[in-house]
Amino acid sequence: MPVTGGILERLEQAERLEDLQAASEDLRNRYQVDHLVYHWVSANGEQYGCGTYDPVWVQRYIDKGYLRVDPVIVGCYQRFHPVDWKRLDWSSKAARAFRKDAIAHGVGNQGYSIPIRGPNGQFALFSISHNCDDDCWTEFTETNRRDLILVAHYFNQKALELEPGRTPEAAQPLSPREVEAMTLLAVGYSRAQVAETLNISEHTLRVYIESARFKLGAMNTTHAVARALSRGLIVI
Repeated sequence: MPVTGGILERLEQAERLEDLQAASEDLRNRYQVDHLVYHWVSANGEQYGCGTYDPVWVQRYIDKGYLRVDPVIVGCYQRFHPVDWKRLDWSSKAARAFRKDAIAHGVGNQGYSIPIRGPNGQFALFSISHNCDDDCWTEFTETNRRDLILVAHYFNQKALELEPGRTPEAAQPLSPREVEAMTLLAVGYSRAQVAETLNISEHTLRVYIESARFKLGAMNTTHAVARALSRGLIVI
């Protein structure tokens, strides 16, 4: 059974922000990692977070003003794609001190974050962290990358739904061909396999994918698939 089995349905049924906290703990246990965290910042600076960090570390993070120097926040704000923490800039003295403190508080020596951008300037991060060697972490992230992106966008959509006064951007309906293309991509078909299955050229397929991506407000094809799934526009 996939790690995400049942968790997407649980997120769909969440009625309170506290339900997202429970879901984060469940996912942490399923992935068998040290921590899993969802954190958002709105355009006017309001914040919401849930996850499995030690409350002592969360309070220390706030008290020390680490938001200003945290390479994960700073680096991911400039990115649209998932990133391994090793690829971020840890060269400054402040960043190195922050990393040492984070590891001392059990955050882990490895991490992976998915940046998410929502309506009205919302920025969110979905992150997992663990203590292990580089090879184990690379294998883990490569194996689970697709599922993590999907879960991250489910988390964000549900947080938007539950936050008073904030709702996801309305999606334009996808055409039948766009639904077919997105569905086949979602179940793991390559572009060549999708084109062959639909009996169209890869050029025509690219037009459908780009149209769907535009309608969904997605940054890339993977993001478009995640949004289409989370909004119920396609079902697999």
